[in-house]
Amino acid sequence: MKMLNVFSENDFEILIATKNRCNLDFLLPMFPFEHFSIFNLVIINQSSDKILISDFYTVKVINVAETGLSKSRNKAIENASKKICLIADDDVVFAENFQKIIIEAFQNIQDAAIITFNHKRIGDSQPQKKGNTSFKHDNKSIWNVSSIEIAFKLDEIKKNSITFDEDFGLGSYFETAEEFLFLKEALNQNLKVYFSPEIIVSHPQFSSGKSAGSAVLIYGRAALFYKLKGKLAPIWLSKYIFFLIRNKYIRLSEVRKKYNIGLSGIAKFKELTKNKL
Repeated sequence: MKMLNVFSENDFEILIATKNRCNLDFLLPMFPFEHFSIFNLVIINQSSDKILISDFYTVKVINVAETGLSKSRNKAIENASKKICLIADDDVVFAENFQKIIIEAFQNIQDAAIITFNHKRIGDSQPQKKGNTSFKHDNKSIWNVSSIEIAFKLDEIKKNSITFDEDFGLGSYFETAEEFLFLKEALNQNLKVYFSPEIIVSHPQFSSGKSAGSAVLIYGRAALFYKLKGKLAPIWLSKYIFFLIRNKYIRLSEVRKKYNIGLSGIAKFKELTKNKL
């Protein structure tokens, strides 16, 4: 008989990305219902001149001079030690029962390597995802996942060498799609990825993500198209530009400029790929 998943609170760990911190005060509003020290935390503090120190045995801090959100995520995974890990940013607010929700989800969905959950914007009554039923993710559904919704079994991630692509994500060459690529790699490795509709966290109304028509996002999305589609990337870029026009993210007069920005992103990705060969 196969042993069922049984996890305790001590099997759970939160992986937090932050930068330029010199004290732990930023954690206080993240946990409005309990002191942060009752949770197992791994904090990656990216800074060239500020050192973060923890006096709590439950709070592990790693100070690094490098930059980039995906590098921070990978460093956290490298230093994690608990069975279940949750990805977090330094400006979220956790729901009171978030830890219980996550642990129970992994106990109930026996074959899950990764479970994505729901979040809402601070001040909103409705969650970002409207569905109220669980389902198994596919290559289409993972487009709608935010990194702060992702929890995973650490041994499955490490055993299959699943990492964040460090060319993508805030602070890198292409400031988008790092969570999509993480989940896609998991699916490519035949790991089981599920969605659970419970809200585990709230996020400020203002997001570090870019508007759909911004140069930064078009540049990064075009690079992603090349990574996924190769020589067909310009066609996918054209389709994306038409999507932006149709949804009024950009004006018709901006098409040539925005398309050329996308071509620049493709060229940059080709350059990076060539240098890695």
